[in-house]
Amino acid sequence: MGVYAGVDIGSATAKAVVIDDATPAVILGTALIPVGFDSEAAGKAVLEQALCEAGLGTEALERVVTTGYGRHAMAAEAAVTEITCHARGAAELVPEAGSVIDVGGQDSKAMSLGPGGRVLDFVMNDKCAAGTGRFLEVMARALEVRLDEFGPLSLKAERAADISNTCTVFAESEVISQRAARTPREEIIAGIHKAMARRIAGMARRTDLRPVVVMSGGVARNIGLVRAVEAELGMKVVVPELAQYAGALGAALLARERP
Repeated sequence: MGVYAGVDIGSATAKAVVIDDATPAVILGTALIPVGFDSEAAGKAVLEQALCEAGLGTEALERVVTTGYGRHAMAAEAAVTEITCHARGAAELVPEAGSVIDVGGQDSKAMSLGPGGRVLDFVMNDKCAAGTGRFLEVMARALEVRLDEFGPLSLKAERAADISNTCTVFAESEVISQRAARTPREEIIAGIHKAMARRIAGMARRTDLRPVVVMSGGVARNIGLVRAVEAELGMKVVVPELAQYAGALGAALLARERP
């Protein structure tokens, strides 16, 4: 049995996926850990954990492909951009995918796909924290709410507070003002999601946006933001179970497909 791995070393977390050579591929192991200061150490550690879950050692690996911000930090057979890997992974998880929106810790991307997850067009926001996981982290701190509570809380809101800025610094000031005015937390969070969704949807519309729209990355676990993006786009957004592993899965598939 051939064994292949993809390692996605992002700005906040490192993910690894180990697959076999079956068609469709069987996922043998996955792992996710914080990156911390040392990207290389995080990449090696997360791969080791994924192999451990699969009951395998490094000697079983045929090939490894890395992706993400830290893709060059760790030795591998190849380093591939996260755009290519997220597209390939999302298409594997949702074969009918026509577009992918990936919201990561430090950037966000939108891609339109051809057959087999081939990237036809993409737009990337890597110059500003707005529309990223970092933006949500700052807002969560300002509201003294755990980030994993954001989605469920926002769905309880009767209305969305008016958060007009997507600049992280100014949006935080607006949130503090809303908090001082005793606006309910859930309404402030719903407003944050709406402001973020406007930016994400605007970026996505700059591509050849086509159904089915898939959201990948760790922020896809935020159901409140997913619903806000759906409302802005007027389209359903699919979040696969392994959305956070889409980049690592795509890297593993490319490792298997390389000659």
